[in-house]
Amino acid sequence: MRDVYHQELDTVGRTLVEMAGQVGSALERATRALLGADLALAEAVISADDAVDALQRDLDVRTLDLIARQQPVAGDLRTLVTSLRMSADLERMGDLARHIAKVARRRYPQPAIPEELRATIEEMGRIGVVLAGKVAAVIEGRDAETARELEREDDAVDRLHRALFGALLSRENPYTIETAIDVTLIGRYYERFADHAVSVAGRLIFLVTGQDARASADSRP
Repeated sequence: MRDVYHQELDTVGRTLVEMAGQVGSALERATRALLGADLALAEAVISADDAVDALQRDLDVRTLDLIARQQPVAGDLRTLVTSLRMSADLERMGDLARHIAKVARRRYPQPAIPEELRATIEEMGRIGVVLAGKVAAVIEGRDAETARELEREDDAVDRLHRALFGALLSRENPYTIETAIDVTLIGRYYERFADHAVSVAGRLIFLVTGQDARASADSRP
């Protein structure tokens, strides 16, 4: 029975890794759809989000069932409770990729991003995909040290997000209200995607060390 129990615990971890891989792929494809005004790709991203939602539902049911049946304590209980929170973050990351794809679909056949802002959006998307990949790796390896590195990547996304606002406010490139709204929303979607990735990393640090990642960071000199 204990062997079955630990196999079920492993399945929870593998599902989280799969979710991280899927949301990273979704963001990469959503970015391509956005910059390339690719309607078919945008539709594919939107449809594929159902699979991420299904994984979250399955993981949550499986996790709650394990808690009810096995009544875990200490590290196992922390693993299961933390997994529930990670799955919520990952599901939200999938939603944010879908939102980006929806903007691409709404503006088709026109590109939603002005030419002079494309490089910034492309870089935000690239970093987001890297973050999702690192999230999968730190979950799979329970790698708290790598998890702590994700915050630096998030800082880069925050800088790019601020740069977008600076461009929108520039007198040299007056944008229509429609474009300004699109760019504002898109920038926010990428920024929140990165925030959720960092949140997953912080939960992994708590899982491995038993310490809140934010408290640990505040205590460092």
